Amino acid sequence: MLLEIGAAVFLGAVILVFVLRRKEESLPITDDWWGEEPIPASGEDETIHPFKVQTSREVIDDLYRRIDQNRSTDALGDSKFHYGFNSNYMHRVISYWKTQFNWEKQVSVLNHFPHFKTKIEGIDVHFIHVKPSGVPAGKSVKPLMMVHGWPGSFYEFYKIIPFLTDPTTHGLKGENVFEVICPSIPGYGFSEAPHKQGFNSEAAGRIFYKLMLRLGFTEFYVQGGDWGSFICTVMSQLAPSHVKGLHINMVGLPSVSAKQIFSVMLGRYFPSLFGFHEEDVKRLYPYMEKVFYNVIKESGYFHLQSTKPDTVGFALNDSPVGLAAYILEKFSTWTNREYRDLEDGGLERHFSLDDLLTNVMIYWVNGCITPSMRFYKENMGKGLGTQKHEKMPVRVPTGIASFPHDLIHVPRSWAREKFLNIISFSYMHSGGHFAALEEPKLLAEDIHHFVSLVENK
Repeated sequence: MLLEIGAAVFLGAVILVFVLRRKEESLPITDDWWGEEPIPASGEDETIHPFKVQTSREVIDDLYRRIDQNRSTDALGDSKFHYGFNSNYMHRVISYWKTQFNWEKQVSVLNHFPHFKTKIEGIDVHFIHVKPSGVPAGKSVKPLMMVHGWPGSFYEFYKIIPFLTDPTTHGLKGENVFEVICPSIPGYGFSEAPHKQGFNSEAAGRIFYKLMLRLGFTEFYVQGGDWGSFICTVMSQLAPSHVKGLHINMVGLPSVSAKQIFSVMLGRYFPSLFGFHEEDVKRLYPYMEKVFYNVIKESGYFHLQSTKPDTVGFALNDSPVGLAAYILEKFSTWTNREYRDLEDGGLERHFSLDDLLTNVMIYWVNGCITPSMRFYKENMGKGLGTQKHEKMPVRVPTGIASFPHDLIHVPRSWAREKFLNIISFSYMHSGGHFAALEEPKLLAEDIHHFVSLVENK
């Protein structure tokens, strides 16, 4: 009898531990309301409306008036991009903006893909939804959501989409064919900004998950960099049975473990002991120079936006030249930190001014720079690593594309502490933070490779 009782207690304890563990494996899917108006008694209108990008003549006239009235400060001699955006090069940007950049033409480019809006949790959510024009026999179309970050926008994905929806025409093997959904994070681009405090990556992930369900998808892939990687990670935690795979090109770890500290100290000398690849050693060391000092140099914006975003928002929302300097400086240094040594910031080595200014214009015409920066405060205001989703592991199949010039390199051995099912970790041979815009074919190839691994498991 005692043996039977003991066995029953043991079995019950095992079941309890299993149940509690299972409960921790996914985030609760809740409801919130971010709208300006109260929740309608009849419930939220779930209609999906077609949307077209358009701008009034008054907005454009006001833009050029403000550009003409800009006040610049002379650059210090030989300062290049070490003090931020170089005013000598800004003169070229301004000249191009005024005399060659054609916003009406770029609006046509933006409207090349179908745009939509739908209301979720009280706010209008904007997205593009691109379906393949033709699907080869025997191929099934795979839904893929791609999420941007700051200071980017949905426009970052315009060059990569053809490699995903029509791979064979664009020189890829065509193992997979995707239909691509690219939303604007609420507070960015053409999505409405939240009207109360607290809208963080968990809220964005929940809204985008609801968007995918509203579009009729019960199984799908998610991909992102920058904030997009955090949002897609949350989606994988919210709905692991719906997210077939998570692909990210930036790894964010909210806390530092003892293993990471020891590996930083000793990994250069005993790389295999800490699971370091030769490329990890190359990218991490000398650590103080390549990581620590670089983070100090490049994280000023992060502290500002995580504490007092509205203050700088007044200036940026009032001056298009100031806005361009603030955004484009990131497209320089985050593409390659060595571009700080160039007077033009190396901006036109990988991007055209048309593409760069189109992204700036998306912020300007929507007046969204302040709410976009608030996203930092909402995510960091309670402290790094304090939120439930930050402490939870990710169990869905995960693919990581590690670009050599991204802000921080995270080795696979570190990433495994958060992402428990990494089936693909690629050391990309070129590219930086804005991978989809800078290296669209490379990133697309890695997405195809990862999805093929998931599908063939």
